[in-house]
Amino acid sequence: MSAFTLQDAEKANIQLVADASKGSQAVHDLVVAYQANRRSGTAQTKTRGEVSGTGKKMYRQKGTGNARHGDRKAPIFVGGGVAFGPRNRSYAKKVPKKVRALALRRVLGDKINEEAVISASSFEISSGKTKDFVKAVSALTDAKKVLIVGNEFTESTLFSGRNVKLVQLERVDNVNIEQILHANVVILLDDTLETLAKRTA
Repeated sequence: MSAFTLQDAEKANIQLVADASKGSQAVHDLVVAYQANRRSGTAQTKTRGEVSGTGKKMYRQKGTGNARHGDRKAPIFVGGGVAFGPRNRSYAKKVPKKVRALALRRVLGDKINEEAVISASSFEISSGKTKDFVKAVSALTDAKKVLIVGNEFTESTLFSGRNVKLVQLERVDNVNIEQILHANVVILLDDTLETLAKRTA
C-alpha cells in the first residue's frame, strides 16, 4: 500500500488534466446528467380531456347572468382537469465520450493532488465476514468514505462488504466520477491501471 502520485499515473499512461481551469464544466455536465438520468419522470396530472365526467354544457350560454361555461371538467372547477400540470417525460441527458473522459481525467487528477488516492496490490476477504472486511479497510486507510476500485471482486469479498455503507466496491470499467467525488479516499488496485489508462485516453 502506498500513495498514488502523478508520477505513478504517468508511468501507467493514465492521462490527467494538469490545467486547473480545464474540465470543471465537463465534471458539472456529467454530474447533472447522472442526477437527471436517475429521475423517474412519472409525475402526471389529467387534463380536462382526460378527467372522467360528462361533456354536457353546464347551463345555456346566455340569459342566466352567470359567466359562460362549457362542461365541469374545465380547470377552473374543483374536480376539473389541471391546466399546466406535470406530464410523463424523460429527463435523460446524453454526454459525449470525450466529455466523459475529460471529466474523469479532471476528477482523478484532483484526487491525486489532494493525496486522496492509494494504490494497493489486491483486496480480498476469503472468509466473507464483515468484521474482517472492516479490519482490512482500516489497515489501508482511516478515512470515513472509501471507494475501492478493482478489476474484479470475489463473491466472498462483495458479500463481506455489503453492509458497510461508507465503503464502496466498484469495478474499474463501471466506476464514475460521482463515486470518486463522494469518496474521501480512493483505493486503486494494481489490476485497474490498464483499464483506467484506456478510459482516460
